Amino acid sequence: MIRSPDPNQKDTTLIMNPESWDERFSRVEFIYGVEPNEYFRSNLKQLTAGKLLLPGEGEGRNAVFAVLAGWEVDAFDSSSAARAKANQLAQKNNVTLNYQIAEHHSLPLSENFYDAAALIYIHLTGDKLIDLVNKIFIMLKPGGIFIMEGFSKNQLRHTSGGRKELSILYSLEDIIAACIDFDFQHLVEEETELSEGKYHSGTASVVRFTGIKPL
Repeated sequence: MIRSPDPNQKDTTLIMNPESWDERFSRVEFIYGVEPNEYFRSNLKQLTAGKLLLPGEGEGRNAVFAVLAGWEVDAFDSSSAARAKANQLAQKNNVTLNYQIAEHHSLPLSENFYDAAALIYIHLTGDKLIDLVNKIFIMLKPGGIFIMEGFSKNQLRHTSGGRKELSILYSLEDIIAACIDFDFQHLVEEETELSEGKYHSGTASVVRFTGIKPL
C-alpha cells in the first residue's frame, strides 16, 4: 500500500538549497570523507551485487565503494559541485559513476528496477520524506533492500554534525511512518562514533533502518 502525503501537513523542509550545497561541496577537501558510511558498508557487504539507487549521494563515497564491490549504481544529487567531487573520487579509484543531477522530487521512476537503495544522511521533513520513500519503494524490485541512516532528534545534544533544526531530525516514529510498506529487518536509535570527514566527526545519535520490499 503506497501512502499519499497528508494534504493537511505543512511542508517544512529545511534542507539547504542547491546553491548552498554547491558552495559547501566546492571545497578542496572531501568534507564527509572518502570512505563509505559504515552502516551502508556493512549492509551492502551482505548482499549479492546488483542494481543500486543512491539519491542524495553527495561526494560519491558510497557510490564509489559500491561500484568497486561490483554494483551497478545510479547516483543522484541536486548539487553539480557534489557530482564533480564524486567524479574526482571515482577517477582516483579507476571507476566510472552514473551520476545525474536531480532533486529528490524529480527522480526518474523505474518501477521494480533496483535490487537495493540507500538514503544516507538525507534529512527531509513532513511530506518530502514520505514522497521520497514512496518513490524508492516503487523503484525497488520485490525483495529489494532499503538502507537508511540519519541523525536522530537526540543529535541536538551533540556537536558531531547535522543541522540544529528539530524538524529535520528523525525519531523512530518518523521512520516507521515513512517506511511502513517495507518489511522491517532492523530499526534502532543509537549512539555511535562518526569519522566521516570534517562535518561528521565524534559521538552522534543516529537512527538506522533496513527493510525489504515484500515479495
